[in-house]
Amino acid sequence: MAAAAELRDAIREAASSRAWSQGVTLAREDRVSGKSQAPAEVVVEVRVPTRPTPYTVVLYPLDDEWDCDCGSREAACSHACAAAIVTADAEARGEPLPISKAAGAPIGYRLASESAGLAVTRVAVVDGKEVVLTEAIATLMAGRAPGPKLATTAADLLVDQLLGSRPTVPIGADRIDRLLTVLADATDVMFEGERVRTSGEVQVPRAILSDAADGVVVRLEAPTGARAVALGVAQIGDTLYPIGAVDLGGAWFEHLPAEQRFPARQLGAVASTMVPALAARIPIEIRTRRLPSVARGIPPRVLLDVTQRGETISVLPTVVYGDPPVARIDGDRMVHLGGEVPVRDLDAEQRLRHRLRGELDLLPGRRVEASGRDAFELQAKLARWLRADAATADVTRAVPLAIDVDVSDGLVVSISGEGRVADPMAALRAWQAGADLVALDGGGWGALPMQWLARHGAILGDLLAAREPGGRLPAFALPDAARLAGELGVDVPMDLTRLRALADDFDGIPPAPLPPGLTAELRSYQRRGVDWLVFCRDAGLGCVLADDMGLGKTVQALAAIRGRTLVVCPTSVAPNWQSETARFRPDLQIALYHGSRRKLVDDADVTITTYPIVRNDIDALMEVAWDTVILDEAQAIKNPDSQIARAAYRLRGEWRVSLSGTPIENRLDELWSQLHFTNPGLLGARVDFRDRWATAVEAGDADTAARLRARVRPFVMRRLKREVAPELPPRTEAVLWVELDDDERTAYEAIRAATQRDVVELLAAGGGVLAALEALLRLRQAACHRGLLPGQSADGSSKLTTLVETVAAAVAAGGKALVFSQWTSLLDRVEPVLTAEGLGFTRLDGSTRDRAAVVAEFQDPGGPPVMLLSLKAGGTGLNLTAADHVFLLDPWWNPAVEDQAADRAHRIGQDKPVMIYRLVARDTVEERVLALQDKKRALAAAALDGGAALAITRDDLLDLLR
Repeated sequence: MAAAAELRDAIREAASSRAWSQGVTLAREDRVSGKSQAPAEVVVEVRVPTRPTPYTVVLYPLDDEWDCDCGSREAACSHACAAAIVTADAEARGEPLPISKAAGAPIGYRLASESAGLAVTRVAVVDGKEVVLTEAIATLMAGRAPGPKLATTAADLLVDQLLGSRPTVPIGADRIDRLLTVLADATDVMFEGERVRTSGEVQVPRAILSDAADGVVVRLEAPTGARAVALGVAQIGDTLYPIGAVDLGGAWFEHLPAEQRFPARQLGAVASTMVPALAARIPIEIRTRRLPSVARGIPPRVLLDVTQRGETISVLPTVVYGDPPVARIDGDRMVHLGGEVPVRDLDAEQRLRHRLRGELDLLPGRRVEASGRDAFELQAKLARWLRADAATADVTRAVPLAIDVDVSDGLVVSISGEGRVADPMAALRAWQAGADLVALDGGGWGALPMQWLARHGAILGDLLAAREPGGRLPAFALPDAARLAGELGVDVPMDLTRLRALADDFDGIPPAPLPPGLTAELRSYQRRGVDWLVFCRDAGLGCVLADDMGLGKTVQALAAIRGRTLVVCPTSVAPNWQSETARFRPDLQIALYHGSRRKLVDDADVTITTYPIVRNDIDALMEVAWDTVILDEAQAIKNPDSQIARAAYRLRGEWRVSLSGTPIENRLDELWSQLHFTNPGLLGARVDFRDRWATAVEAGDADTAARLRARVRPFVMRRLKREVAPELPPRTEAVLWVELDDDERTAYEAIRAATQRDVVELLAAGGGVLAALEALLRLRQAACHRGLLPGQSADGSSKLTTLVETVAAAVAAGGKALVFSQWTSLLDRVEPVLTAEGLGFTRLDGSTRDRAAVVAEFQDPGGPPVMLLSLKAGGTGLNLTAADHVFLLDPWWNPAVEDQAADRAHRIGQDKPVMIYRLVARDTVEERVLALQDKKRALAAAALDGGAALAITRDDLLDLLR
């Protein structure tokens, strides 16, 4: 059997029946075109009706291997199947691979020189005849203008984007390089009637240095074989190139050839300034022996001259080339110090300057002196450079140091050796930076005890960072102090011994007396939560109660509060706090601080208010010295820069508690924000937290993640429903896959083609993740309903059809359903579909006035079987246990938001199994969102539960567009 036929059979065996059937259809519809053919490798293009550009399939007949750039997860995609079928048929007939006629007419490019640059004319080659295209390719493909059917390639679409809406406008010199780069992938390009190729490789003059009678001569010449054929365009052989360095040679090479003579007295300047400057821009050939040779590839580095006198440290950084230095950079000038002349790497020099400024706050050539605390900080920063420049610190004469720790009365740390002393903070910062040397008081360097620091350095660093003036440790640092004392075998005060229970999985925490007025019957895990809350309250420690949604965080907090209490919650949850407090603590006087006539009630035991009110009235609220301050749904302060978070930090509370089932939704900064509220200083300043913790955890550093968990564990209690509430009925999650119809697929692919370039360029230019997510909005809407897209309309959608079919089946079986969407406009489109099916419904979104009435109507056994909810308005603070089916219409990359919505039904009080459905359109951005959700969950687990740490990167966003 021939090799192509064997490969076809191998692909058929590997392919699913669906993929093979689609491949057969593509082959029969003449959608496969040969690109190149060799015994070992066959390259073909496969065009599909819903995609403007073809997929490229590479077959390896001799190895029974294949590859396609479609990104399919299947072992053999439909495109590989079609390619294998056509290739095997051609081999059996003894013919070359066919060229598809069904794809449409290929596009050719006719270039001509004109005064402004290049005139570009695009033609469609139809049956051997050229038809000039006067409209943009996108316009023709969308059917908004008459024209032939086109077989476009990726290069064609890129040129279309470059030309914009006026494709006949000439391309000026500023865009020549981009045009020639893109056209390098085009197969039909002609210039002035001759067939040519193009390249984006810039052609620049070359410099030749040769001897003259009294010095040297520098001659600039055009590239060998190059001639200018248009403004900014050179031709070498049959290839067009962009012309570069026009300030030296001109856009037409009109300044070339040119030469300049330099007498012997100027040779120093030529060697140190002109030669490196030219060599950094253009090819240079040195034929003279009067100048030092030019050396490429010598990188610049920073030379640090460090001196220390008492508490004062002095640093002079200099950018140099070579070791030992052969050149020094003074301002914009390079001073040759002897030996070879290095070619300056201006980009690398700039990066060094940025690094100096960012890491050391220094500038090359400027000496800086620092003393006191500033000197300590500068020492810590310098530690990052020590290993790269051992000459700065004489390692052979470093003094061995030892560390002594005393926690009997505060924290006292001494680091010394041979009568010399180092500052503890400077030593810790040096170790954290990866250096084993630290500057000593009075000059010189000390060698740090790296083994001791490897065992105890992390916790010692946390304690030193938390230490208050005079050595006193704040309450939140005492559990760590107790643990370090135990590890070192030193005396531990009784207060520290008692607090060790917080660091030992809460073992040893005594039962707390419950308030006499408490009417709730606490479950065992709730009782343990109250014990922990009261223990922390009495020790002066703030708490984050992060139990899973629906486990009764409210009743646990009510059982632990003492004194005058302020509760801050979302507006939608305030009525729930009123009713829960009245139900479980009828002994307490309740006041609601809300509305236009709000007034603080001085003798109220519990004052309930909302986050917007705190933001607006913080000046009044911070005047009260509250005994207890509780933030409910505390993810509201997840952004430390928000006005709400800043206002919350200013509240005065003897004991601070935050309640949140999702303490981390997107970034570790959210955990920092909650702990900064409950225990200011526990995780240091925000910048310090990102440097010491967040960056490493998000990069996958398991050791740092474990240290962060140990650090926050005493102050964060988190239990999951599956762990503490086994009586809850099972919760099952499933994906309802939706296949888009032809019209929906065409609209989706058109949006994807337009969006992909925008997002890629945005992220490549350093754009923020939020901006990229905003650019992806249209893709997600196109996957749900075409009517959500501007300028489009549709009576229904495949997703709504699947939704109603499944909801109707659930209702017919006696169930009730919640339907969530982020977009109220999508809910608007669900309503008529439910009505047509005869399904009663109620709705809750941001415009709902009486939320309690809507909830009561749905919860009533005789109420409507379906409730439509917006994620923002219905995702928190609701108890909807009448529902046993939850539908999430549009998946979001923040899984915590979806989990909150699902937990409206799966919570204490539910007695039926709950089904959670995510409706996902296949082969769309939604499918990739599911994988991104897993990463989000893993990030939260890394900080709280011990899972693997994963970052959400720009690459993740690009993956969504594949």
